[in-house]
Amino acid sequence: MRENQHHDMKRVAVFCGSTIGARSVYATETHRLGEGLVRRGLGLVYGGGHVGLMGVLADAVVKAGGSVIGVIPAMLVEKELAFDGGIDLRIVTTMHERKALMAELADGFIALPGGFGTLEEFSEMVTWAQLGLHQKPCALLNCEGFFDPFLAFLDCQVAQGFVAPHTRALVRVAHDPESLLDDFVAALTPGVSSNTV
Repeated sequence: MRENQHHDMKRVAVFCGSTIGARSVYATETHRLGEGLVRRGLGLVYGGGHVGLMGVLADAVVKAGGSVIGVIPAMLVEKELAFDGGIDLRIVTTMHERKALMAELADGFIALPGGFGTLEEFSEMVTWAQLGLHQKPCALLNCEGFFDPFLAFLDCQVAQGFVAPHTRALVRVAHDPESLLDDFVAALTPGVSSNTV
């Protein structure tokens, strides 16, 4: 993985659920995020699927005329879960290869509501930032408080001495797509300071 110094952001990797979840707001905010990426001239890197929030996101970007790179393991293509049409689909062998390629292609990472995979992928990107393997922003789109329990757990890790406060600060949080994307663009624009939303 290449180290990424401050420069203009070009693509954002988004991790999100392969289902749409129990509340309609998740799909609504995912769609808004996709449109917001295109308005800012940012490309999308995501897991390549057509189901759940992944499909909502890719569809929003494609319909708005944006650039999409999907990265999907062959085993999921065979199950007909790959997004069909309008994107640059990269087929890899393993889940590990998927994460590594997504990390290389993206200038920042966003997690939307999702399950184990979403948390695992996002947490790995934060871990790599902690280790100094990249300097790319990592953020949660906290739709209607979805990530509140996770954030409370992170605070517990700090309180119990397992996570340093400066490491905890690597996890940016926003409650709406527009402020999240504004924060991202500021984070990688030379001479512009940005803070956790």
